[in-house]
Amino acid sequence: MTELPKSLEDAIAQSREATQAALADGCKRIQIDFLFPELKPLPVAEQFLPVFAEYGSRLKVFFADAGAAALANRDWADVEFPILDIGTGKGNSLQSKIQPEDEIFLFIAPTSVEVPQLEKLCAEIGDRPFVLLNPRLEDSGVVGIGYAARETRRRFISTIESCYYLRPVDDETAVFRSYPGQWEVWVETNGEYQKIAELPKRPSGDELDLILLKGQPQTDTNTTPARKPSLFKGLQRFLKALSS
Repeated sequence: MTELPKSLEDAIAQSREATQAALADGCKRIQIDFLFPELKPLPVAEQFLPVFAEYGSRLKVFFADAGAAALANRDWADVEFPILDIGTGKGNSLQSKIQPEDEIFLFIAPTSVEVPQLEKLCAEIGDRPFVLLNPRLEDSGVVGIGYAARETRRRFISTIESCYYLRPVDDETAVFRSYPGQWEVWVETNGEYQKIAELPKRPSGDELDLILLKGQPQTDTNTTPARKPSLFKGLQRFLKALSS
């Protein structure tokens, strides 16, 4: 049984194991989510890369835009694999980005804006495996996205296996999944995290509210237990340090 991680490094290590298990089981479309707002994609991606060590130059890595790809090419100067951008411009050729010798693909932090081009790239990839690391495909804040674009996004997202998922709902609650395990809800009680629910699919907001309502223990209102530092407060501090 996979426990809730105690640090970002633990979470990334767990996500690598979950990804390797999913690939070994034949999963082709894999998604990894660390849902912390301060998280910068490049340091996380660098720690995640050992998953692909055996592939060498047969791995191809994509960033959302040319600027992020250029930054990665600068910082990862000694890697074997090519680093490209997804590319949403008219001059971007799918054939030039996806080659027959490529065996596996990593997409780092693509957004809902890139979904049409991402879907085309994945169609070109075909039956080869790919991993989406911390995508923001369901970003509801995108202005001007029409019905057709929303349907494209929904259809594409529905084809992907959520292999690792860690989201702090607040400082005391987390939704967690590590492949091949089920979806879990964890709550801090008296300084210790306890799993209060397991589900076959990710809980919706209403389902989560009901789970939390049922799962919260009754406490004596006249006593205030000593609280240990929250895991997620600690992670937030760590992420802020990474971002500085």
